[in-house]
Amino acid sequence: MWSTNYLVARFAPGLIEPHLLAFFRWLFAFCLMLPFAIGELREKWLHWRGEWKECLLLGALGMWICGAFVYIGGETTEALNIGLLYALAPVLVAIASARFFGDTLRGLQLAGLLLSVVGVVIIVARGSWHALISVKFTQGDLWILAAVLSWTTYSILLRKYPSSLGQFARVTTITAGGLVVLLPFTVAEVMVSGPPTDWYKALMLCVVAAVLPGFGAYQAYSFLQQEIGVARAGLVLYLGPLYTGVLAWWLLAEPPSWYHMAGAVLIIPGMYLAMSPAKK
Repeated sequence: MWSTNYLVARFAPGLIEPHLLAFFRWLFAFCLMLPFAIGELREKWLHWRGEWKECLLLGALGMWICGAFVYIGGETTEALNIGLLYALAPVLVAIASARFFGDTLRGLQLAGLLLSVVGVVIIVARGSWHALISVKFTQGDLWILAAVLSWTTYSILLRKYPSSLGQFARVTTITAGGLVVLLPFTVAEVMVSGPPTDWYKALMLCVVAAVLPGFGAYQAYSFLQQEIGVARAGLVLYLGPLYTGVLAWWLLAEPPSWYHMAGAVLIIPGMYLAMSPAKK
């Protein structure tokens, strides 16, 4: 589900502006979440209403910066750079998780993490050492780096801040906080750049972004954190480049290349090792 966001970012330039895409993505996702969460939100209103500051902060990190900033950066940087920078995210999450929660990766888990990193690099560099060493960083990379750091912070604070709500309802309130933060930036963007010329295609793109990398991926990630911890949940991002290749093959008729296979040979066993119980 998360991997579809790479395809959304690919189609967005020239069709819809970054903040407008992020806003409608999360507005539609919120509308999907609310009917399932409304009962708990009403029942526990007196308990969770004091969590509004945390909702705004997590919403700013997870929906504004990790949303609009990626779309902004994607306009001026290469897919290779985005893939390499996002390969840092699980490593940073694992380091921060060890620092704050003692949720460390040991032995074979660390070996699995390293295998997955190498597999991701092979895929995003398209198996070309020359492409890797000739990477040139641009202004857009700063937007992507901000998103990577924001995702790391979001992952840690999602566990650090206690909540009276269950996982599903909590992500719903965080999404609402993200919409509040996104709104003024979206209005300013539309005033400067104007609305989309093709509203139908723009809204269809927003719906895809809302259902899969919005509603589905964020709820699943929050659930994963509860089940297997912050450090190991963060590693699922390493499946992104592999699944993106499969989606591109299915939706865009772009057949996978040898470097997808080579990356998969490293990523899949690496994930297996990283998810295995640590031997102390």
